[in-house]
Amino acid sequence: MTTALIQATGLHTYYGQSHILRGVDFHVGRGETIGLMGRNGMGKSTLLKTLMGLVKPREGRVQVMGRDMTGRAPYEIAQLGVAYVPEGRGIFGNLSVVENLKMAARPGTRGQRDWTYDRVLDTFPRLSERLSHGGQQLSGGEQQMLTIGRALMTNPDVLILDEATEGLAPLIAREIWRICGLIRESGISTVIVDKNWKHVTQLTNRNLILVKGEIVFSGTSDELLSQPQLLAQHLGV
Repeated sequence: MTTALIQATGLHTYYGQSHILRGVDFHVGRGETIGLMGRNGMGKSTLLKTLMGLVKPREGRVQVMGRDMTGRAPYEIAQLGVAYVPEGRGIFGNLSVVENLKMAARPGTRGQRDWTYDRVLDTFPRLSERLSHGGQQLSGGEQQMLTIGRALMTNPDVLILDEATEGLAPLIAREIWRICGLIRESGISTVIVDKNWKHVTQLTNRNLILVKGEIVFSGTSDELLSQPQLLAQHLGV
């Protein structure tokens, strides 16, 4: 196995006295698409925030591109080629679509400039119709497209999507899944959190299920889909 782009070992993360992650090991290889699953409150977002340096683990280690980044600032982790699309989207509502996109533009860690402004607009044609609109003027689906597009403008090696389609209309959700497929085909490693396990497993090489801060399943989509009792028990199918 080649060196993982992200390698986390033995993560124990707390919020105050609440013990959220309990010895989690997690890795992302180059070109992998990974589904991170589990019911609400099981630690999925906390794991992503721990990887991104937004929350510091009390125990354990996070390596990014082979460098120990445990407890380092989020911007330092982003500079190593990790882009994060948070659950709340985090767009700048007082900036236009153009400004939100262009402020993030930069070459990737290997000098790659695969995702240009024009390519993002080709991928998200709805945004090209809203270029002068402020972020707060966009619909929820358009905001999600904008935040994914902004992340792609950094030409990342790893893209982390937290709640990729939550709260979106079915038509818009299908568009987001189409875009996730394009991102996978482009070679970017992706971590996807979403409640729609059927769509997630169509895209992913590997899936993990978190239950109360512990990984109870890790395997391929075929391995997961062959265990309906596991899906019913942990994902509420």
